[in-house]
Amino acid sequence: MGTPLWAWLAVVGLLLALLAVDLVANRNVGEPSTARALIASGGWIAVSVAFGIALGVAQGSVIAQQYFAGYVLEKALSVDNVFVFVVLFGALAVPLRYQHRVLYYGVVGALALRAGFIAAGAALLDQFSWVLYVFGGVLLVAGLRMLRPGKVNPDRNLAMRAVRRVLPVTDSFRGDRFVVKEHGRVWATPLLVALVAIESTDVVFATDSIPAVFGVTQDPFVVFTSNAFAVLGLRSLYFVFARAADRFEYLRYGLALLLVFIGLKFLVAPVVHVSVAVSLGVIVGVLGVTILASLWRSGRQSQQRELS
Repeated sequence: MGTPLWAWLAVVGLLLALLAVDLVANRNVGEPSTARALIASGGWIAVSVAFGIALGVAQGSVIAQQYFAGYVLEKALSVDNVFVFVVLFGALAVPLRYQHRVLYYGVVGALALRAGFIAAGAALLDQFSWVLYVFGGVLLVAGLRMLRPGKVNPDRNLAMRAVRRVLPVTDSFRGDRFVVKEHGRVWATPLLVALVAIESTDVVFATDSIPAVFGVTQDPFVVFTSNAFAVLGLRSLYFVFARAADRFEYLRYGLALLLVFIGLKFLVAPVVHVSVAVSLGVIVGVLGVTILASLWRSGRQSQQRELS
């Protein structure tokens, strides 16, 4: 039995309400401080955990485990998005006071985009069981690719180049506006170019993260909600990690290992069943080890710099 329509409508209504609250709360915020970003991140995590608990009460502990496994996995993969966003904003010279506006609309676009991806993925899995092996292969390739990270070059972004061909781009920012009308024609601002870069980058990340969550659960409602609540906190997560990106040196390797693990889980599913509890344990364990190892190494490097 699938999730009833009223539950989907209720979740969409809740997400829209949370987005509205976030917009109002940050309307006059220029450059968010680390403390404010930490408080906001804590708030988003609290809301996400509360939803997971409510889901568990309504549908049982197994569904709750699936939700939390998907949420933690997607939250971790979002950190890799953040590191790329830092590079993109730096390359495009986007002032910090405008970055939160780009990220807000980026989150809205990401929710719509991922909803479409999830619907397509669920339909494919329902009709063609062999798609599981495709997802597994995609995740294996993604994990191995993450071990050899390449440099982000905004000039090679096809979506950004398309914007520049369709609309002329102003030579400087026009406040926090995405488009302006000057000299009798419509111009895109560099802020719109940055938004297109963020959205198109999320398309690439979604092709990895959504199959990964399908490796935890094939319930479209759980896949969507775990993705949605992880993405909702992406903006505040950015302002936390952007200032400390260099302290998490080993996190990328942990994320790569998780993608490989989920990919292998897909491929061996016909002969070996890996429970949701085991998957959740592996996800939390790998992330915990790589984060602690990164912080330990960062601390050692700081001590060596102080002594030298």
